[in-house]
Amino acid sequence: MGAHDAVRTASRALATEAVHAGRDDLARQGLHAPPIDLSTTYPSYDSRGEAARIDTFAATGADPDGPPVYGRLGNPTVARFETALARLEGTEAAVAFASGMAALSAVLLVRASMGLRHVVAVRPLYGCSDHLLTAGLLGSEVTWTDPAGIAEALRPDTGLVIVESPANPTLAEVDLRAVAHACGSVPLLVDNTFATPVLQRPAEQGARLVLHSATKYLGGHGDVLAGVVACDEEFAGRLRQVRFATGGVLHPLAGYLLLRGLSTLPVRVRAASANAAELAHRLAADPRVARVHYPRIGGAMISFEIHGDPHEVIAAVRLITPAVSLGSVDTLIQHPASISHRIVDADDRRGAGVSDRLLRMSVGLEDVEDLWSDLDGALGRRPLGGAGNCANNHNAPAPADTHLPLRR
Repeated sequence: MGAHDAVRTASRALATEAVHAGRDDLARQGLHAPPIDLSTTYPSYDSRGEAARIDTFAATGADPDGPPVYGRLGNPTVARFETALARLEGTEAAVAFASGMAALSAVLLVRASMGLRHVVAVRPLYGCSDHLLTAGLLGSEVTWTDPAGIAEALRPDTGLVIVESPANPTLAEVDLRAVAHACGSVPLLVDNTFATPVLQRPAEQGARLVLHSATKYLGGHGDVLAGVVACDEEFAGRLRQVRFATGGVLHPLAGYLLLRGLSTLPVRVRAASANAAELAHRLAADPRVARVHYPRIGGAMISFEIHGDPHEVIAAVRLITPAVSLGSVDTLIQHPASISHRIVDADDRRGAGVSDRLLRMSVGLEDVEDLWSDLDGALGRRPLGGAGNCANNHNAPAPADTHLPLRR
Protein backbone atom coordinates (compact mmCIF):
# COMPACT_ATOMS: atom_id res chain seq x y z
CA MET A 1 0.00 0.00 0.00
CA GLY A 2 1.13 3.56 -0.59
CA ALA A 3 2.13 5.93 2.16
CA HIS A 4 -1.23 7.67 1.99
CA ASP A 5 -3.46 4.59 1.78
CA ALA A 6 -5.67 4.21 4.83
CA VAL A 7 -5.92 1.10 6.93
CA ARG A 8 -9.41 -0.31 6.55
CA THR A 9 -11.43 -2.29 9.04
CA ALA A 10 -14.18 -4.10 7.13
CA SER A 11 -15.68 -1.34 4.97
CA ARG A 12 -14.43 1.72 6.84
CA ALA A 13 -10.96 3.21 7.17
CA LEU A 14 -9.18 3.02 10.52
CA ALA A 15 -9.39 6.77 11.04
CA THR A 16 -13.15 6.63 10.50
CA GLU A 17 -13.58 3.69 12.87
CA ALA A 18 -11.50 5.50 15.50
CA VAL A 19 -14.01 8.34 15.47
CA HIS A 20 -17.26 6.39 15.09
CA ALA A 21 -16.85 2.88 16.52
CA GLY A 22 -18.72 2.46 19.78
CA ARG A 23 -20.82 5.53 18.99
CA ASP A 24 -22.93 4.23 16.10
CA ASP A 25 -26.19 4.42 18.05
CA LEU A 26 -25.81 7.91 19.50
CA ALA A 27 -27.51 9.96 16.80
CA ARG A 28 -30.56 7.68 16.90
CA GLN A 29 -30.82 8.45 20.62
CA GLY A 30 -30.54 12.17 20.03
CA LEU A 31 -27.03 12.25 21.53
CA HIS A 32 -23.70 13.48 20.24
CA ALA A 33 -21.25 12.72 23.07
CA PRO A 34 -21.34 9.23 24.65
CA PRO A 35 -23.04 9.22 28.06
CA ILE A 36 -21.19 8.16 31.20
CA ASP A 37 -23.13 5.55 33.17
CA LEU A 38 -21.84 5.60 36.75
CA SER A 39 -24.39 3.19 38.20
CA THR A 40 -23.10 0.25 40.20
CA THR A 41 -26.46 -1.49 40.25
CA TYR A 42 -29.59 -1.40 38.11
CA PRO A 43 -33.26 -1.78 39.15
CA SER A 44 -35.26 -4.67 37.74
CA TYR A 45 -38.73 -5.99 38.55
CA ASP A 46 -38.09 -9.13 36.49
CA SER A 47 -36.06 -11.36 38.82
CA ARG A 48 -36.80 -14.44 36.69
CA GLY A 49 -35.31 -12.68 33.68
CA GLU A 50 -32.27 -11.66 35.70
CA ALA A 51 -31.79 -15.23 36.87
CA ALA A 52 -31.84 -16.48 33.28
CA ARG A 53 -29.31 -13.88 32.15
CA ILE A 54 -26.97 -14.66 35.05
CA ASP A 55 -27.24 -18.37 34.25
CA THR A 56 -26.21 -17.63 30.67
CA PHE A 57 -23.29 -15.52 31.83
CA ALA A 58 -22.13 -18.22 34.22
CA ALA A 59 -22.22 -20.80 31.44
CA THR A 60 -20.64 -18.81 28.60
CA GLY A 61 -19.41 -15.42 29.83
CA ALA A 62 -21.52 -13.76 27.14
CA ASP A 63 -22.65 -10.19 27.74
CA PRO A 64 -26.12 -10.47 29.31
CA ASP A 65 -28.93 -9.46 26.97
CA GLY A 66 -31.31 -6.79 28.18
CA PRO A 67 -30.68 -4.10 30.79
CA PRO A 68 -27.53 -4.14 32.93
CA VAL A 69 -27.57 -6.06 36.20
CA TYR A 70 -24.52 -5.05 38.23
CA GLY A 71 -21.38 -3.04 37.58
CA ARG A 72 -19.07 -6.02 37.97
CA LEU A 73 -20.95 -7.88 35.23
CA GLY A 74 -20.63 -5.01 32.78
CA ASN A 75 -21.11 -1.31 32.18
CA PRO A 76 -22.59 0.41 29.11
CA THR A 77 -19.85 3.06 28.90
CA VAL A 78 -17.05 0.53 29.17
CA ALA A 79 -18.82 -1.66 26.59
CA ARG A 80 -18.64 1.19 24.08
CA PHE A 81 -14.86 1.34 24.46
CA GLU A 82 -14.60 -2.45 24.15
CA THR A 83 -16.64 -2.41 20.95
CA ALA A 84 -14.48 0.34 19.47
CA LEU A 85 -11.16 -1.30 20.36
CA ALA A 86 -12.28 -4.64 18.91
CA ARG A 87 -13.18 -2.91 15.67
CA LEU A 88 -9.78 -1.18 15.50
CA GLU A 89 -7.90 -4.43 16.18
CA GLY A 90 -10.10 -6.48 13.85
CA THR A 91 -11.29 -8.97 16.47
CA GLU A 92 -14.72 -10.23 17.47
CA ALA A 93 -14.57 -8.77 20.98
CA ALA A 94 -12.49 -6.97 23.57
CA VAL A 95 -12.57 -7.08 27.38
CA ALA A 96 -11.38 -4.13 29.45
CA PHE A 97 -9.75 -4.23 32.87
CA ALA A 98 -8.56 -1.87 35.56
CA SER A 99 -4.95 -2.03 34.31
CA GLY A 100 -2.77 -3.76 31.77
CA MET A 101 -1.45 -6.10 34.44
CA ALA A 102 -5.02 -7.01 35.46
CA ALA A 103 -5.69 -7.86 31.82
CA LEU A 104 -2.60 -10.09 31.55
CA SER A 105 -3.42 -11.73 34.88
CA ALA A 106 -6.90 -12.59 33.64
CA VAL A 107 -5.48 -14.25 30.53
CA LEU A 108 -3.12 -16.37 32.65
CA LEU A 109 -5.96 -17.31 34.99
CA VAL A 110 -8.14 -18.41 32.09
CA ARG A 111 -5.46 -20.75 30.81
CA ALA A 112 -4.57 -22.01 34.31
CA SER A 113 -8.24 -22.84 34.93
CA MET A 114 -7.95 -25.25 31.99
CA GLY A 115 -4.86 -26.92 33.46
CA LEU A 116 -2.53 -25.10 31.07
CA ARG A 117 -0.11 -23.30 33.37
CA HIS A 118 3.00 -23.40 31.21
CA VAL A 119 3.86 -20.23 29.30
CA VAL A 120 6.45 -19.71 26.58
CA ALA A 121 7.67 -16.12 26.44
CA VAL A 122 10.18 -14.04 24.51
CA ARG A 123 12.23 -11.34 26.22
CA PRO A 124 12.19 -8.47 26.54
CA LEU A 125 8.72 -7.87 27.90
CA TYR A 126 7.47 -5.05 30.05
CA GLY A 127 9.20 -5.46 33.41
CA CYS A 128 6.10 -6.26 35.46
CA SER A 129 4.93 -8.79 32.86
CA ASP A 130 8.33 -10.43 33.12
CA HIS A 131 8.12 -10.44 36.92
CA LEU A 132 4.59 -11.86 36.98
CA LEU A 133 5.71 -14.80 34.86
CA THR A 134 9.09 -15.38 36.49
CA ALA A 135 7.81 -15.19 40.07
CA GLY A 136 4.99 -17.63 39.35
CA LEU A 137 2.60 -15.45 41.32
CA LEU A 138 -0.40 -16.98 39.54
CA GLY A 139 1.00 -20.50 39.55
CA SER A 140 2.38 -20.23 36.03
CA GLU A 141 5.65 -21.77 34.87
CA VAL A 142 7.57 -19.94 32.17
CA THR A 143 10.11 -20.99 29.56
CA TRP A 144 12.03 -18.06 28.13
CA THR A 145 13.23 -18.45 24.56
CA ASP A 146 13.94 -16.53 21.40
CA PRO A 147 11.44 -16.52 18.54
CA ALA A 148 13.26 -19.33 16.74
CA GLY A 149 12.93 -21.57 19.79
CA ILE A 150 9.20 -21.25 20.38
CA ALA A 151 8.11 -24.47 18.66
CA GLU A 152 10.70 -26.52 20.54
CA ALA A 153 9.71 -24.96 23.88
CA LEU A 154 6.04 -25.98 23.61
CA ARG A 155 4.77 -28.71 25.94
CA PRO A 156 1.44 -30.53 26.30
CA ASP A 157 0.55 -28.18 29.17
CA THR A 158 1.58 -24.98 27.37
CA GLY A 159 -1.34 -22.62 27.53
CA LEU A 160 0.09 -19.45 26.05
CA VAL A 161 2.90 -17.91 24.05
CA ILE A 162 3.67 -14.27 24.84
CA VAL A 163 5.63 -11.77 22.76
CA GLU A 164 5.82 -8.00 22.72
CA SER A 165 6.62 -6.29 19.43
CA PRO A 166 8.03 -3.68 19.37
CA ALA A 167 9.33 -4.76 22.77
CA ASN A 168 9.67 -2.70 25.90
CA PRO A 169 12.21 -1.09 26.18
CA THR A 170 14.58 -2.17 23.37
CA LEU A 171 11.98 -1.89 20.59
CA ALA A 172 13.04 -5.29 19.25
CA GLU A 173 10.58 -6.64 16.69
CA VAL A 174 9.51 -10.18 15.88
CA ASP A 175 7.91 -11.68 12.80
CA LEU A 176 4.41 -12.13 14.20
CA ARG A 177 3.20 -14.32 11.35
CA ALA A 178 6.14 -16.70 11.77
CA VAL A 179 5.68 -16.78 15.54
CA ALA A 180 1.96 -17.52 15.18
CA HIS A 181 2.81 -20.41 12.86
CA ALA A 182 5.33 -21.77 15.38
CA CYS A 183 2.66 -21.69 18.11
CA GLY A 184 0.48 -24.25 16.36
CA SER A 185 -2.74 -24.58 18.35
CA VAL A 186 -1.38 -22.71 21.39
CA PRO A 187 -2.83 -19.18 21.62
CA LEU A 188 -0.38 -16.39 20.82
CA LEU A 189 -0.70 -13.22 22.90
CA VAL A 190 0.92 -10.13 21.42
CA ASP A 191 1.43 -7.05 23.56
CA ASN A 192 0.61 -4.33 21.03
CA THR A 193 0.91 -1.40 23.43
CA PHE A 194 3.78 0.33 21.61
CA ALA A 195 2.52 -0.15 18.05
CA THR A 196 -1.25 0.30 18.54
CA PRO A 197 -3.60 -0.81 15.75
CA VAL A 198 -2.46 2.24 13.79
CA LEU A 199 0.89 0.58 13.03
CA GLN A 200 0.06 -3.14 13.24
CA ARG A 201 -2.88 -5.45 13.86
CA PRO A 202 -1.54 -8.71 15.30
CA ALA A 203 -4.83 -10.59 14.87
CA GLU A 204 -4.40 -10.28 11.11
CA GLN A 205 -1.04 -12.04 11.47
CA GLY A 206 -2.31 -14.96 13.51
CA ALA A 207 -2.40 -13.76 17.11
CA ARG A 208 -5.44 -14.94 19.06
CA LEU A 209 -5.01 -12.37 21.85
CA VAL A 210 -3.93 -8.74 21.57
CA LEU A 211 -3.00 -7.03 24.83
CA HIS A 212 -2.83 -3.30 25.49
CA SER A 213 -1.87 -1.28 28.46
CA ALA A 214 -4.63 1.16 27.54
CA THR A 215 -3.04 3.60 29.97
CA LYS A 216 -0.62 4.44 27.17
CA TYR A 217 -1.54 5.39 23.60
CA LEU A 218 -5.20 4.37 23.70
CA GLY A 219 -5.90 6.87 26.46
CA GLY A 220 -3.16 9.15 25.20
CA HIS A 221 -3.21 11.89 27.82
CA GLY A 222 -1.66 10.35 30.93
CA ASP A 223 -4.89 10.53 32.93
CA VAL A 224 -6.40 7.03 32.80
CA LEU A 225 -5.24 3.61 34.03
CA ALA A 226 -6.60 0.62 32.11
CA GLY A 227 -5.90 -2.58 30.21
CA VAL A 228 -7.72 -4.42 27.47
CA VAL A 229 -7.54 -7.73 25.60
CA ALA A 230 -8.87 -7.95 22.04
CA CYS A 231 -9.76 -11.52 21.07
CA ASP A 232 -12.41 -13.87 19.73
CA GLU A 233 -15.78 -14.08 21.48
CA GLU A 234 -15.10 -17.48 23.03
CA PHE A 235 -12.00 -16.28 24.87
CA ALA A 236 -13.72 -12.99 25.71
CA GLY A 237 -16.44 -14.93 27.53
CA ARG A 238 -13.86 -16.60 29.74
CA LEU A 239 -12.15 -13.28 30.41
CA ARG A 240 -15.46 -11.71 31.47
CA GLN A 241 -16.01 -14.56 33.92
CA VAL A 242 -12.57 -14.01 35.46
CA ARG A 243 -13.16 -10.27 35.59
CA PHE A 244 -16.48 -10.78 37.34
CA ALA A 245 -14.98 -13.20 39.86
CA THR A 246 -11.81 -11.27 40.62
CA GLY A 247 -13.21 -7.76 40.39
CA GLY A 248 -10.64 -6.20 38.06
CA VAL A 249 -13.27 -4.04 36.41
CA LEU A 250 -12.67 -0.79 34.58
CA HIS A 251 -14.31 2.31 36.03
CA PRO A 252 -16.91 3.89 33.71
CA LEU A 253 -15.15 7.26 33.71
CA ALA A 254 -12.00 5.51 32.50
CA GLY A 255 -14.04 3.81 29.79
CA TYR A 256 -15.35 7.21 28.67
CA LEU A 257 -11.85 8.72 28.57
CA LEU A 258 -10.53 5.76 26.59
CA LEU A 259 -13.32 6.00 24.04
CA ARG A 260 -12.56 9.68 23.66
CA GLY A 261 -8.85 8.90 23.34
CA LEU A 262 -9.44 6.43 20.52
CA SER A 263 -10.99 9.14 18.37
CA THR A 264 -7.64 10.91 18.01
CA LEU A 265 -5.42 7.81 18.16
CA PRO A 266 -4.42 7.71 14.46
CA VAL A 267 -3.65 11.44 14.38
CA ARG A 268 -1.64 11.34 17.61
CA VAL A 269 0.35 8.23 16.71
CA ARG A 270 1.28 9.50 13.25
CA ALA A 271 2.29 12.96 14.46
CA ALA A 272 4.31 11.65 17.41
CA SER A 273 5.93 9.03 15.14
CA ALA A 274 7.10 11.72 12.74
CA ASN A 275 8.73 13.54 15.67
CA ALA A 276 10.31 10.33 16.92
CA ALA A 277 11.75 9.43 13.52
CA GLU A 278 13.43 12.81 13.29
CA LEU A 279 14.87 12.59 16.79
CA ALA A 280 16.08 9.03 16.19
CA HIS A 281 17.82 10.21 13.03
CA ARG A 282 19.62 12.98 14.92
CA LEU A 283 20.55 10.72 17.81
CA ALA A 284 21.99 8.15 15.40
CA ALA A 285 24.42 10.77 14.12
CA ASP A 286 25.38 12.10 17.56
CA PRO A 287 28.83 11.15 18.95
CA ARG A 288 27.43 11.16 22.51
CA VAL A 289 25.13 8.29 21.60
CA ALA A 290 26.46 4.73 21.34
CA ARG A 291 23.41 3.02 19.85
CA VAL A 292 19.88 3.88 18.76
CA HIS A 293 16.94 1.48 18.72
CA TYR A 294 14.02 2.45 16.50
CA PRO A 295 11.53 -0.03 15.04
CA ARG A 296 11.15 -0.67 11.32
CA ILE A 297 7.39 -0.15 11.54
CA GLY A 298 7.98 3.31 12.97
CA GLY A 299 6.27 4.57 16.09
CA ALA A 300 6.69 7.19 18.78
CA MET A 301 9.12 5.24 21.00
CA ILE A 302 12.92 5.57 20.89
CA SER A 303 15.53 3.80 22.98
CA PHE A 304 19.15 4.84 22.91
CA GLU A 305 22.34 4.00 24.76
CA ILE A 306 24.74 6.80 25.61
CA HIS A 307 28.45 6.96 26.31
CA GLY A 308 27.91 9.12 29.38
CA ASP A 309 25.89 8.78 32.57
CA PRO A 310 22.17 8.22 31.84
CA HIS A 311 21.23 9.50 35.30
CA GLU A 312 22.69 12.88 34.41
CA VAL A 313 20.48 13.07 31.34
CA ILE A 314 17.40 12.29 33.43
CA ALA A 315 18.35 15.03 35.87
CA ALA A 316 19.05 17.60 33.14
CA VAL A 317 15.91 17.57 30.97
CA ARG A 318 13.57 20.52 31.40
CA LEU A 319 10.91 20.33 28.66
CA ILE A 320 10.91 16.54 28.47
CA THR A 321 9.37 14.98 31.58
CA PRO A 322 11.42 12.36 33.48
CA ALA A 323 8.71 9.82 34.30
CA VAL A 324 7.61 6.25 33.75
CA SER A 325 4.77 5.34 31.40
CA LEU A 326 4.45 6.41 27.79
CA GLY A 327 2.04 7.27 25.03
CA SER A 328 0.97 10.68 26.28
CA VAL A 329 0.80 13.89 24.26
CA ASP A 330 3.91 15.11 26.07
CA THR A 331 7.38 13.58 25.83
CA LEU A 332 8.59 11.34 28.65
CA ILE A 333 12.02 9.85 29.30
CA GLN A 334 13.12 7.20 31.78
CA HIS A 335 15.99 4.86 32.67
CA PRO A 336 14.58 1.30 32.35
CA ALA A 337 17.29 -0.36 34.46
CA SER A 338 16.29 1.88 37.36
CA ILE A 339 12.52 1.86 37.07
CA SER A 340 10.38 -0.03 34.54
CA HIS A 341 12.68 -3.09 34.42
CA ARG A 342 14.28 -2.81 37.84
CA ILE A 343 12.21 -5.73 39.09
CA VAL A 344 13.72 -8.02 36.43
CA ASP A 345 16.85 -9.93 37.50
CA ALA A 346 19.89 -7.90 36.43
CA ASP A 347 21.45 -10.71 34.38
CA ASP A 348 18.13 -11.43 32.64
CA ARG A 349 17.65 -7.73 32.03
CA ARG A 350 21.05 -7.28 30.44
CA GLY A 351 20.72 -10.53 28.52
CA ALA A 352 17.55 -9.13 26.92
CA GLY A 353 19.45 -6.06 25.75
CA VAL A 354 18.38 -3.69 28.52
CA SER A 355 21.78 -2.20 29.28
CA ASP A 356 22.54 0.09 32.19
CA ARG A 357 23.16 2.96 29.75
CA LEU A 358 19.85 2.59 27.93
CA LEU A 359 17.31 5.42 27.99
CA ARG A 360 13.73 5.05 26.74
CA MET A 361 11.86 8.04 25.37
CA SER A 362 8.17 8.30 24.55
CA VAL A 363 7.97 11.13 22.04
CA GLY A 364 4.97 13.44 22.20
CA LEU A 365 3.45 16.19 20.12
CA GLU A 366 5.69 19.13 20.98
CA ASP A 367 7.64 20.95 18.29
CA VAL A 368 10.53 18.70 17.32
CA GLU A 369 13.07 21.54 17.47
CA ASP A 370 12.13 22.30 21.07
CA LEU A 371 12.46 18.63 21.94
CA TRP A 372 15.85 18.37 20.30
CA SER A 373 17.08 21.51 22.04
CA ASP A 374 16.17 20.04 25.42
CA LEU A 375 17.64 16.63 24.62
CA ASP A 376 20.80 18.15 23.16
CA GLY A 377 21.34 20.18 26.31
CA ALA A 378 20.66 17.22 28.60
CA LEU A 379 23.19 15.03 26.79
CA GLY A 380 25.94 17.46 27.75
CA ARG A 381 28.94 18.72 25.84
CA ARG A 382 29.78 17.09 22.55
CA PRO A 383 33.20 15.44 22.34
CA LEU A 384 35.75 17.09 20.09
CA GLY A 385 35.94 15.67 16.60
CA GLY A 386 32.66 16.63 14.98
CA ALA A 387 29.86 14.39 13.83
CA GLY A 388 29.10 11.00 15.25
CA ASN A 389 29.82 7.60 13.77
CA CYS A 390 26.54 6.13 12.61
CA ALA A 391 28.19 2.74 12.24
CA ASN A 392 27.99 2.38 16.02
CA ASN A 393 24.22 2.47 15.95
CA HIS A 394 21.93 -0.56 15.89
CA ASN A 395 18.61 -0.22 14.06
CA ALA A 396 19.53 3.36 13.22
CA PRO A 397 16.63 4.74 11.19
CA ALA A 398 16.66 5.64 7.56
CA PRO A 399 15.38 9.12 6.72
CA ALA A 400 11.88 9.67 8.02
CA ASP A 401 10.24 9.76 4.60
CA THR A 402 11.40 6.18 3.86
CA HIS A 403 11.19 4.67 7.34
CA LEU A 404 7.72 5.53 8.49
CA PRO A 405 5.00 3.36 6.96
CA LEU A 406 2.52 5.10 9.22
CA ARG A 407 -0.47 3.86 7.25
CA ARG A 408 -0.77 0.14 6.70
